[in-house]
Amino acid sequence: MTVIPKGYKSKLSTRETEKAIKFVKDTFQKHLVRNFGFERVSAPLFLMSGTGVNDNLRGIERPVEFDVSALGGAKAEIVHSLAKWKRLALKRYGFRSGEGIYTDMNAICRDGKCDNMHSVYVDQWDWEMVISRGQRNVDFLKMAVMRVVAAIVETLAETKAHFPLIDLTLKKEVAFVTSQDALDRYPSLDSHERERALAKEYGTVFLMNIGGALSDGKPHDGRAPDYDDWTLNGDIIFYDEVLDDSIWVASMGVRVDGESLKRQLEIAGTTDRLEYEYHRQVIDGELPLTIGGGIGQSNMCMLLLQKAHIGEVQVGLWDEKIKSECEQNGIKLL
Repeated sequence: MTVIPKGYKSKLSTRETEKAIKFVKDTFQKHLVRNFGFERVSAPLFLMSGTGVNDNLRGIERPVEFDVSALGGAKAEIVHSLAKWKRLALKRYGFRSGEGIYTDMNAICRDGKCDNMHSVYVDQWDWEMVISRGQRNVDFLKMAVMRVVAAIVETLAETKAHFPLIDLTLKKEVAFVTSQDALDRYPSLDSHERERALAKEYGTVFLMNIGGALSDGKPHDGRAPDYDDWTLNGDIIFYDEVLDDSIWVASMGVRVDGESLKRQLEIAGTTDRLEYEYHRQVIDGELPLTIGGGIGQSNMCMLLLQKAHIGEVQVGLWDEKIKSECEQNGIKLL
């Protein structure tokens, strides 16, 4: 279902929007590097199937798979994210504690939703940083969250200076709320409704501890058991005034060590993944301890440019009903 905000009119023309998209992306990368000191690296669009390196998200999404003639018909698959690949890259490239990388990630989520905030095309900045054993804690996670949020707010300030019609205000102060606290506060709401309620109350929220079951027996949202430590992760969400809703902008977390990986694989019933080389390296302590995440490029552009539909900031695939509704209501899809 497409949400049509009453009286909606884009603040920017299509050509102005394209210029603003580039400006937002260039500016955010500048602030991300300034706040963390990351180095940019090249990233894969696809990985070999059956290696366990691709992110399987909630475990139900099917990757886009194809055979490669030059490799004797071996199967490859489009990435869902680079959650595990980045950790391998940090080891391969010799990064040390306190150093990190970021990259552009493009993906296809063939089983994803297509609505105001979601598309089968996924574009984000993936980042990863080597940390020490002593930094695997909530305080360090919160520090990293605040740096990411600061980069977003700083990007907004520059965007408003270059595109004066943008009048959005975002809160730099972050409310840290666990998913269990959210359930306790709003027991009658579903997970998305809880996020919306928190976003409306605080403006900027980091919703923590996603993946494990809550007191109602269900996780707040699905999260693969083999990259984030479910006790040290979360999502950055903002209140979107245009849609009167919460909008996801980033996921991040301290990555699993050997102990948390085994525990979460057992909970998920996927201990067979311990046969993969990547997972064995985590168990054996051969990979660096890291923190990392993904920051949605189109989601950020949609929020900062005050758009009603993600199709206004990316070229996606939409059914005829969505295209017709948008056209009739002044929402110009790219």
